[in-house]
Amino acid sequence: MARNRYYTGPPSDHFDGERFFNPEQPSTDRGLRELLRWKLAGLAEKWPTTVAVSQAKPDARVSGLRVTMVGHASLLIQAAGANILTDPVWSTRASPVAFAGPKRVAAPGIAFDDLPPIDMVLLSHCHYDHMDRATLRRLHAVHAPVMAMPLGNDAIVRAMIPEARCIVGDWWDRLDMGNGLATTLTPACHWANRWPSDVRMALWAGHYLSTPVGTVWFVGDTGYGDGRIFEQVRTRIGPPDVALIPIGAYAPRWFMADQHVDPTEAVRIFRDVQAGKALGIHWGTFQLTDEAREAPVEALATALAEASIPPWRFLAAQPGEAYDFTMRDAG
Repeated sequence: MARNRYYTGPPSDHFDGERFFNPEQPSTDRGLRELLRWKLAGLAEKWPTTVAVSQAKPDARVSGLRVTMVGHASLLIQAAGANILTDPVWSTRASPVAFAGPKRVAAPGIAFDDLPPIDMVLLSHCHYDHMDRATLRRLHAVHAPVMAMPLGNDAIVRAMIPEARCIVGDWWDRLDMGNGLATTLTPACHWANRWPSDVRMALWAGHYLSTPVGTVWFVGDTGYGDGRIFEQVRTRIGPPDVALIPIGAYAPRWFMADQHVDPTEAVRIFRDVQAGKALGIHWGTFQLTDEAREAPVEALATALAEASIPPWRFLAAQPGEAYDFTMRDAG
């Protein structure tokens, strides 16, 4: 058995001693033949080179609960005076190199220099569109935030930033972040790697953030699978006031369904956890898959109508837009 370069620990129901996996869920592993079948089909829709973004200039501190969309899975959560970023990516490309890879078409919804003091960073997994070395180094240099993440990701972060303040946990672990804030790491049907040789050697997760002014569940990347994990979130932790649910990067379904939900499944997650409100994220910034840029927004509207859910309860988050919430803000 090959040695896991990031994590050493006992086997569990989702760790075989070498690699993490999604218990009793479809495999997310994809081989070269499947990748070539997808890419050679040439069915990717054409995206715009750039889209207009009106960048926000956030308040330094917010006493209530406000979420500002930066782009993709990067959001600024301001809660009870604390400032928290999810999966921050300010780089031009989601890639290990600066000259190739998916290029952003929407500028960050907040200019980096306009960020308020950042206290915490929530990392869901180590894919390049979620864990960006340049951004994390810059954040550490300017803000030195506490970074919370699932097992194994701390080794990756510390290789980039030896002085990083990392707190780490397994699925369902509750990590105390001080000042009445905590994050519980929630399961996801996904996978992770930095290189071809380290597939599933670091864990993936969502973050269920508890604050004095409400709860925010950052779902992270996930397939729907049998839906069991979403019902478990509701029964084990409770319905969140706000859910940040991915709605993009889902086509073609034969390749993506086991690792990324589509808008219809995103609405199922919303109903499964009985969230008060939701923001649709993980769309419109980097073209990672075949669907058109606006397709997730259109499909979300259709799925909400079919489920008889008022559209204002589940909005597709736009870069630069700020959304204010109250506890159990179901309307």
